[in-house]
Amino acid sequence: MRGLIAPAIAAVLTAGCAASGADRPFTPGGGEGGPAAGASATTSGAAPRTETLAVDSGLKVIVEWPGGITAEHTEMLETFRDAYVGMFKGVVTRGRDEHYMTLMELEAGKTSFEWVKDYLDKKRSVRGTARLFGLKVSSEQDRAAQVDVCVDETQVRYVDARTGQDLPAEPGSDDESVYLQSAGVRQGDDGNWRIKLFRYAELTNERAKGCRR
Repeated sequence: MRGLIAPAIAAVLTAGCAASGADRPFTPGGGEGGPAAGASATTSGAAPRTETLAVDSGLKVIVEWPGGITAEHTEMLETFRDAYVGMFKGVVTRGRDEHYMTLMELEAGKTSFEWVKDYLDKKRSVRGTARLFGLKVSSEQDRAAQVDVCVDETQVRYVDARTGQDLPAEPGSDDESVYLQSAGVRQGDDGNWRIKLFRYAELTNERAKGCRR
């Protein structure tokens, strides 16, 4: 059900991030073949783990974290995770929770707000389980980077926000429920990472082939 996140925020990354990482093959699990571009030799030492985040009683997000990523890369990827979860919180709270906006800037903030508003206008919500896997930082340049995350929304369903009843899936959405989401992130003067722009690639795209499993 790619229609949940990707199309509304399928923008092109900044020229610096896109040029340095846009055409590289995507490898799930943080790139077991070696460190991501620009990675430090000093890693967090953490083992692979699975994290489950409850958005509300009917929706959760499972994150499959790779092992051995740097602390800085973890912060970048946590920004994506928090934004992804936060946008769904904006939906299920009917717009009351706007914390996700603090993780955005520029085009990402505008498109994310519009995505949540579209749900509210259509009186839609969601339930089920979304999964994030294959998290990696694919390129870095100064205080900017590109993160790539595989998204699996096959177990997420639209519901009527007023009745809680399931709604029919949009035509073709079942074939687009697993995709690669990329985000351009930038570190502000306050030290916090924020998302500037998003883009996505379907499984038919060469960049998304690592999301097949």
